[in-house]
Amino acid sequence: MGPKAVQKRVAELREQVSHHNYRYHVLDDPEVSDAEYDRLFDELERLEDEHPQLVTPDSPTQRVGAAPSDRFRKVEHLTPMGSLEKVTSDETLAKWADDVRKRLDSDEPVAYVTEPKIDGSAVSLVYEDGILARGATRGDGERGEDVTPNLRTIDAIPLRMRSPDAEAPPAVLEVRGEVYFPLSAFNRLNERLAGEGKKTAPNPRNAGAGSLRQLDPRITAERELSIWAYGVGRADGLELETQWEILEWLRERGFRTNPHARLHESLESVARECEEWERRRIDLDYEIDGIVIKVASLDQQRRLGALHGRPRWARAFKWAPMTAQTKLLKIHVRVGRTGALNPWARLEPVEVGGVTVSQATLHNEEDLNRKDIRQGDTVIVQRAGDVIPQVVGPVLPHAKGAKPFRMPKRCPLCGAEIVKPEGEVMHRCPNSACPSRGLESLINWVMAAADIEGVGEQFVRRLWDLGLLRSIPDLYRLTKEQLAELEGYGDISAQNAVDAIEASKRIPFSRVLFGLNIPDVGWVTAQNLARHFGSVDALLAARQEDVEEVEGIGPDRAESIATWFADEKNRALVEDLRGLGIRLELDETDRPVEGPLTGRSYVITGTLERWSREEAKAALEAKGAKVTDSVSKKTSGLVVGESPGSKLEKARRAGVEIIDEPAFEKLVS
Repeated sequence: MGPKAVQKRVAELREQVSHHNYRYHVLDDPEVSDAEYDRLFDELERLEDEHPQLVTPDSPTQRVGAAPSDRFRKVEHLTPMGSLEKVTSDETLAKWADDVRKRLDSDEPVAYVTEPKIDGSAVSLVYEDGILARGATRGDGERGEDVTPNLRTIDAIPLRMRSPDAEAPPAVLEVRGEVYFPLSAFNRLNERLAGEGKKTAPNPRNAGAGSLRQLDPRITAERELSIWAYGVGRADGLELETQWEILEWLRERGFRTNPHARLHESLESVARECEEWERRRIDLDYEIDGIVIKVASLDQQRRLGALHGRPRWARAFKWAPMTAQTKLLKIHVRVGRTGALNPWARLEPVEVGGVTVSQATLHNEEDLNRKDIRQGDTVIVQRAGDVIPQVVGPVLPHAKGAKPFRMPKRCPLCGAEIVKPEGEVMHRCPNSACPSRGLESLINWVMAAADIEGVGEQFVRRLWDLGLLRSIPDLYRLTKEQLAELEGYGDISAQNAVDAIEASKRIPFSRVLFGLNIPDVGWVTAQNLARHFGSVDALLAARQEDVEEVEGIGPDRAESIATWFADEKNRALVEDLRGLGIRLELDETDRPVEGPLTGRSYVITGTLERWSREEAKAALEAKGAKVTDSVSKKTSGLVVGESPGSKLEKARRAGVEIIDEPAFEKLVS
């Protein structure tokens, strides 16, 4: 690229980055994903590093944030609020640490403090003689917006500092913190907005920033915002030596500091912390997009200084964004193992959390309509850990010609007329001979019931297409020789697959029952059946009234289960599995445990953000609780996630305790 081309590209990038800064920081209405913004900013920073003669004072790389909104009074920060440079790998982390050591005495030990990097809004809180006098947004780092009335509504912000041992507070103290929207509170807000027929908020970060900058503080007070304090700016008369001491000092005076902050004596420990939290971030009730790393010693911080407002003594280790924007190309429908029709999105491929995503779940028609997601829209896609990507919502306004989704009237595979049972959110194909049942049942057995290592959905689909699999018993008759003939398989990989399939014969009896595709038998009912009857022989001999005695099973479901076991084809399947050595009786893995929740029963409904249904059930049972499928007056509590369906209303009528996800996590902790 020639000099003129470089100069032109730098000018273009400055304009684009400045525009997106304004949309993000001032209007709280970003037009691009975090990943796209980072790409533009990184390119501009690289070109300016390579061509320093092009750097100008007004370049976005030479300042932090954007100008504050004219809607609020502008205030000067007592000390500048700088932003952090990022690192994205162990290599760039080590490079920064090497630079720190070079700038200090090479023999000096360097300790570090790490904290989760909250995806919220940075604020400055000024206390005069221990009383909150002013609060402001970060703005451009030099000046922010005075949002004191709104900040005063946040319970986690002390209006008066605590004074341990009756000590006098600093005459002036500037506390730095990150205001955020807890996920549980964010979900409650969206449930309320949806119930009122209003537009739901797309993500907690934007909703939190918008809530903080409401002209009416009463609206902010309704939003249940919170804060983590992470440092101090100006602090008259305060003499501390380390960042760790700052956190402890703040905590003792009534400020919320993150309990996951850690002090490290080595960079290796820091790297492990970053790696661990990338896996664990879905466990938190707030969103984080990385880890903040600071040199612990305040003396070393002062000596290291800053460059262009960015401290040399701190870095933000950032992970790949867990959300992104892309185009929803088409909405398809998949028929599941029980006949349930599940809409899913085919997307224009986009990178989310380091993985290229081209399809995502859409839950059900009611959820689609509530979020107003339309084919052809630009949508927000989210990944959380290893969870299947999901479409969070559309980026409004809708694309021209985008159409609301309607469930087909007939099954896309067999043509049977679709039904929607009363009280259910799912549409179903009633045809028990629908081609989907065999394939989806096999996938369910491999992926969920037996959880066979190294044998997944693509393996099943491939062998189904080749005609090698048509039923669960076929899976256990596969040979090493058959698999070794397939493209991509050798003797070792074929033997590994056969060994993994053989090992799955020892799965617990309850998992076998779940994997048999018995109508209305999910994880909970399968385990209750296994514990009640103890063996498949007892189930084969059971009458409807016998099945009704099982916890959580009413007459209709009991009739369905008894009918299934009376069917000759199903009895033949059971005998086939017995002959192959599949475990068909209770063992210790199916027996309940004693714990603090012994004697209590719970029902789980809807989709939890950070727990699969199986994980939530296992957590309750580990505390001694029973988990059932249906709500009754005997139910101790209903654990509620997204799109709960009719069970929520039934629980309210019966006076059953409603437990949201944070309350559930406290229950099982």
